Amino acid sequence: MNFHLPSLVAIALSYLLGSLSFAVIVSRSLGMADPRSYGSKNPGATNVLRSGNKGAALVTLLLDAAKGWLPVVLVHRFGDAFGLDAGTAALAGLAAFLGHLYPVFFGFQGGKGVATAAGALVGIDWLLGLATGTTWVVIAFFFRYSSLASLMAALFAPAYYLLGGQIAWPLHRTVLLAIAAMSLLLVWRHRENIRRLAAGSESRLGSRKKE
Repeated sequence: MNFHLPSLVAIALSYLLGSLSFAVIVSRSLGMADPRSYGSKNPGATNVLRSGNKGAALVTLLLDAAKGWLPVVLVHRFGDAFGLDAGTAALAGLAAFLGHLYPVFFGFQGGKGVATAAGALVGIDWLLGLATGTTWVVIAFFFRYSSLASLMAALFAPAYYLLGGQIAWPLHRTVLLAIAAMSLLLVWRHRENIRRLAAGSESRLGSRKKE
């Protein structure tokens, strides 16, 4: 794809949207402890759940997913008039994901990006999002580890895109590269979880924060 002013603007705005750390924003608005101060210290929905406030965790999850989904959908919907294609839409999703990981508004200390990546995948194609999300749910249900479910979903996402190519959607190299980049970054951001999984000390879903 060719980068020009509209595509650069779309990518920059997507990054700024992704930089809104909703785990922190929601927790502060409800008078809760900063999620960066307990549990895994990760500003994400899974760690907010450790506070015991399921409502706050759900709102965080939905908002984090929405900020990955919205830029992709907006580029798909209005991008033709500005010369923006499917590749730009995927890069907008990747930019929102990077904003979540390295938020300019929160000292570049962000979360792991699972919900935001999921939202971007749904924006690229809802079937791709469904397949990846189903993988997460199945692994999480049987093993009760959010990190393991996230890792498996991340690894399968590029494969699902390739498998669905020319059947459910046309293959686009930039889209594939954006999905692969998100997958690799998700694995990298879960490196401590991988170590804890190997050591048998990883927290299971639903576990409360330590007092």
